[in-house]
Amino acid sequence: MLLLKISALTLLFATLAARQPNVVVILTDDQGWGDLSVSGNTNLATPHIDSLADQGITMENFYVCQVCAPTRAEFLTGRYYPRTGVSGVSRGQGRLNPDETTIADIFKNNGYATGAFGKWHNGTQAPYHPNDRGFDEYYGFTSGHWGHYFSPPLDHNRRKVRGHGYVVDDFTDHAIDFIKANRDQPFFCYIPYNTPHSPMMISDEFYGKFEYQELAQHYRDPDVEDVMMTRAALAMCENIDWNVGRVLSTLDKLQLSDDTIVVYFSDNGPNSYRWNGDMKGRKSSIEEGGLRSPFFIRWTNTLPAGKSVPQITGAIDLLPTLTQLASLTPNTAKPLDGRSFESLLSNSNPKWQPRSLFAIKGNQVSVRTQRYRLDAKGQLFNINTDRGQHTNVAKTHPAIVKELQAQARAHQKIMQAAFAQYADRPFTVGYAPTTTLPARDAEPHGTIQRSSKAPNNSFFTHWTKTSDSITWDIDVSDSANYEAIAYYTCAAGNEGVTLKLSMEKAGTTKTKVTEVFDPPLYDKSLERMAESHYFVKDFKPLALGKIKLSRGRGLLRLTAPNIPGQQAVDIHSIELNRIDP
Repeated sequence: MLLLKISALTLLFATLAARQPNVVVILTDDQGWGDLSVSGNTNLATPHIDSLADQGITMENFYVCQVCAPTRAEFLTGRYYPRTGVSGVSRGQGRLNPDETTIADIFKNNGYATGAFGKWHNGTQAPYHPNDRGFDEYYGFTSGHWGHYFSPPLDHNRRKVRGHGYVVDDFTDHAIDFIKANRDQPFFCYIPYNTPHSPMMISDEFYGKFEYQELAQHYRDPDVEDVMMTRAALAMCENIDWNVGRVLSTLDKLQLSDDTIVVYFSDNGPNSYRWNGDMKGRKSSIEEGGLRSPFFIRWTNTLPAGKSVPQITGAIDLLPTLTQLASLTPNTAKPLDGRSFESLLSNSNPKWQPRSLFAIKGNQVSVRTQRYRLDAKGQLFNINTDRGQHTNVAKTHPAIVKELQAQARAHQKIMQAAFAQYADRPFTVGYAPTTTLPARDAEPHGTIQRSSKAPNNSFFTHWTKTSDSITWDIDVSDSANYEAIAYYTCAAGNEGVTLKLSMEKAGTTKTKVTEVFDPPLYDKSLERMAESHYFVKDFKPLALGKIKLSRGRGLLRLTAPNIPGQQAVDIHSIELNRIDP
């Protein structure tokens, strides 16, 4: 009996020791390296995020892309973003090619429960949706940015739902529920927050501290800083910190902290000029300040605490690193650009070869080596002694400039070819039972206008002529019948308008708008900027009828052949529900 008990205990300990670690990845949106107190910013306090540095490892020179969707693509695939089909942040440019293997695919295929909670920004329609990219559970929004942060419309596993409360709090609630539900098995939990990206919307609870605060630190050129936006961003960062604390507390309460790798980073530099450690540039810049991200990784009692790693690393390295830490083989269909930095974490004398990291923006390329940054103008800066890029040392190091310029040209040639290859892509229909085609992905014709300058969360308005139309360039998976639904608003006096949906060489359906639906715009009183281009309201579904769509590419067109009032309707999106199997 004693031998049996000893054998059982031995088996239990072996099982526990062999358990693969959970992984929690927290990615923030438009938060600069300097937006944390651990970075030296005395304008705010971020104790929970700071604790990840104290209890884990800081990568001092961690680099991402200059804008959102590209960084997400590089994290998900371990590859430079132009290779993945991603070229920008709007109008479908953020879509990650379906033939790319994601980090979630790898973890899911190895028995992990996988969930993502927040801003996706790598595709909306199947097969680009997160549920098609390795995530069992998804709650958030798939667009590049969202126009309102309090109880907005969201996506839960492809279903339209209404959020509950402040979005970052809401995403955290769902992430915590996921962690609790999967506490007894390995899980991969991706929490891509959408703040401090605009709109600069935050509750009084967090904004009150900053509303009249005299800031102690400013951007290196204070004249270009918008102090109102800085205050709002700092409040949003403290809200992020509070939510990170909730996630860490959950791991503690469930006794999962020692079994969980926690990663924290941001997707690009700050979205305004504010204190960022004297670095040059901000979001959208391929200078040091636009690309350097805070990065912390904690695995308590496995990785050392309080360690700082100086070697240059980046978002492309996370897939190979996290899979190696979890003892998984990163079986990807395509070669990786990133490399695992596991040895930098665990070894005092790691085997680490020198490298260059590249950033591309249109025709501009910036190159970062361990010591230098070559900017897009051919200027060279010694980042080890001149993080702010104040002194161009190109004349004293001509050989280095020549070598890095050659690397930049080679990288540009390869990446530009990738951009060209994926530049012309229609929007997919029929790869899931329901397809949503938002205004973001459409072209307005005639007098029709977008509600905001940024397409991502816009709707169409000012539809005044029967010759106006809205078109979607689509690719239909198979010829089939669809139930078409338009999400609309209609002011009093404009009812009676006829809407017609048609596709070239396919079907047509039309209906009359009989019901007035003219809700107000969402309350923007908690948006902390004087000027805003975000306009959000509710939309009502209108059945347009059944339409036959032919397999292949074509234009789906919405017209209003009869407008009895001053205008037609405002349009948010078209939903296509496949009827045929």
